[in-house]
Amino acid sequence: MNYDIEKIRSYFPILQQKVYNKPLVYLDTAASAQKPVQVLMKLEQLHNDYYGNIHRGAHYMADKATVEYEEVRDKVKEFINAGSRKEIIFTKGTTESINLVASSFCEKYVSEGDEIIVSEMEHHSNIVPWQIEAGKRKAKIVKLPFNDTGLLEMDKLPELITPKTKLIAVNHVSNVLGTINPIEKIIEIAHQHNVAVLIDGAQASAHIKIDVQKLDVDFYAFSAHKVYGPNGVGVLYGKKKWLEEMPPYQGGGQMISEVSFDGTTFNELPYKFEAGTPNISGLAAFGAAIDLINEIGVENMGIHEHELLEYATEKLKAIPGLKIYGEAPHKSGVICFNIDGIHSYDLGMLLDKMGIAIRTGHHCADPIMQHFGMSACARISFGMYNTKEEIDIFMEALNKAIMML
Repeated sequence: MNYDIEKIRSYFPILQQKVYNKPLVYLDTAASAQKPVQVLMKLEQLHNDYYGNIHRGAHYMADKATVEYEEVRDKVKEFINAGSRKEIIFTKGTTESINLVASSFCEKYVSEGDEIIVSEMEHHSNIVPWQIEAGKRKAKIVKLPFNDTGLLEMDKLPELITPKTKLIAVNHVSNVLGTINPIEKIIEIAHQHNVAVLIDGAQASAHIKIDVQKLDVDFYAFSAHKVYGPNGVGVLYGKKKWLEEMPPYQGGGQMISEVSFDGTTFNELPYKFEAGTPNISGLAAFGAAIDLINEIGVENMGIHEHELLEYATEKLKAIPGLKIYGEAPHKSGVICFNIDGIHSYDLGMLLDKMGIAIRTGHHCADPIMQHFGMSACARISFGMYNTKEEIDIFMEALNKAIMML
């Protein structure tokens, strides 16, 4: 594999800085990826050259912004191999995408006594919206558990599905355990029972090639800021058969066809779910991020990050008293761990003073913390720009921090 890491790193000026007089080692890409110059330049270009509100204006700048906005929809369609651009809904991020489905799908299809299966390893964004909507309708949330290795207990899924089951919500990749879930099998089992599936793809979209048609998934959600684009931009893919039947999530401009006090008719897909002025510059910059990922190759990025994962895992396992959470055979570039007698927050604070950016806390995944009987843990995660040399620097700093603590 010809992976030019120096060229890739040159796209990210933020990585060249020093933190507390130490070279920055950024190991928190699972929280948010850094932005390449291509994205930063596009943000500036749109605001400097042709900013205008889309779909509404009758002038050059509005027309140019609208064309670029819709071109990004086509890029996303190709990026995940959707069957139609009408199936690509732009949102504020994965969280809003999931909330959209939870609200609109449940309003149409979920009644008292119905059930929604949610895995135990979900981010709060793929738990709380379902709890809210289930509470409104007196429906039930059913937990699909995982084992201590970090694998979903797939043998239990068929018995959890009942005639009352309406939807299964599960992540593609766990933001804590790193587990790459067998979503193909989950979707296959669900569809045998005429149950819809929503996949939270926030942690997968920059590391795994996504083909929504091959997966036959009903809904797939992800965020631009996880794929080196701006924050405040997200995608919801949904099959037309669902989106056409589901009611709008929000009301306002763009999602309407005609409004009167006698009633309102709604716009066609995808605009039916895109109320109000969106993040226009952010969407344009998201297109630049997709172009860069396509240039490098998401598969190549995945291979590079897996090499880093194996390298770091081996070194961490050599540290006495260190426990890694999530050791599934198929993992993405995420490692969560704790060290006996050391609080993860103290560890993170010391590493920060040495120029190392990691994540500590519950990672918006309390049920995973509860499963392992802990309140918090440390997490390192990799992006296209990380190197083995950075892992060596991290390990040296980690061992120093352990001695200090």
